[in-house]
This record gives sequence, structure tokens and C-alpha cells, in this order.
Amino acid sequence: MDCNPPRTKDPGEWLETCPEYSWPLAEKVHEWILTWEPDLAESIKWNMLCFSSRKLVCGLSACKKHLGVTFFRGTELPDPTKLFNRQENNTNIQSIRITTLEGFDRRAFQDLIHAAVALDAEPSLPPVPKAKRAPWPMPDYFAKALKKNKPANAGFQKLSPSCQREYIIWLATAKRPETQEKRLKETLAALTSDRKWIDRKKG
Repeated sequence: MDCNPPRTKDPGEWLETCPEYSWPLAEKVHEWILTWEPDLAESIKWNMLCFSSRKLVCGLSACKKHLGVTFFRGTELPDPTKLFNRQENNTNIQSIRITTLEGFDRRAFQDLIHAAVALDAEPSLPPVPKAKRAPWPMPDYFAKALKKNKPANAGFQKLSPSCQREYIIWLATAKRPETQEKRLKETLAALTSDRKWIDRKKG
């Protein structure tokens, strides 16, 4: 097996410490999943970056030569385009092995994510206790930048708390200085133009 040994319990640090090959794949797929299903919670289990709602929905495995995407109830999901690496086993788990995003069927993958979340929400599953999401602390460098940039600060204040949270999480999970600088520049430009996080690259 070519995956790294357990290295952290923090989702942001997990992303920043992925192997060189799978790091850009993990960054992009992570962004897709939270854009499509922003209410999913993140956690680290079995050295995987897992996404859950009522129960575990899917997880990312960053390996040296590929990115693995595990669906915990994969055998119950429609897969008309055959994204899954079908295996006979005694669990419901099915996985996707990604080595490049060039030519990858993004729409089919999005459909799988939505189907997995919908399946998890079925009333036949026992409900889990509702937990209030803990607020994400605003990174100091972002707070300082907003004080200096009045148009961006005004755009940020116009956003709903959930939309503000998307920017804060995105910035807070950047560990490398160059990643922080790149995301901050993109964020300030988007906020100045009154764009939400999901629309930050438009305009």
C-alpha cells in the first residue's frame, strides 16, 4: 500500500501534508465536495479526510501515486458511468482511483456525491444527535487585510454567516505561506466585487 501513515487529526493540515503527486488532486476534489455539499462535516479517520452528515458519506485517501475516493455506501449508489473500481467484498464500500483530473467525469462524480448525501439522509437511518458547528476562528492575516481593505471588508460584511464561514475555512486551512498569500489575494479581489466564495473566480 502506498499511502502515508497517519500524520494528523486536522483536516487542513491533512491537505497540506499530502504526498506531492496527490496533493493537487486532493485540493481540487476537496473543493468540489464542499462546494457541492457545503453542510458536510470534515474529520480524519483511518488517515482519510472523511465527509459526514448523519453518518460517514465519503473519504479521501492521498497516496503517493493516486487519490482514492471512498464511498461508504457505494454498493447502494447508481454508477452508470462506471467510476467505481468495482470489487467483490463483504462491505458496502466502493472506491474511485484518480490519477489525473484531465478527462475525469466531473459531472458523474458530482452526481455520485449528491446521491451519497441523499442516501445518508434517508429516514430509515437512525438519526444522529444534532451538533452546533463550532465557529471557525478568523485567521489573523485575513483580519488584518480586511482592516486595510475597506471595499473587501464591506463585501465580507454583506455576506451571510454561512458564506463568511466558507471564506474563513478556505483561508484557515491554508498552511503554506504561498498558499495563504494566493488565497488571500483571490479572496480580497472577490469580496471587493461582492462575490461569494463559490463565485470567487468569476468576474
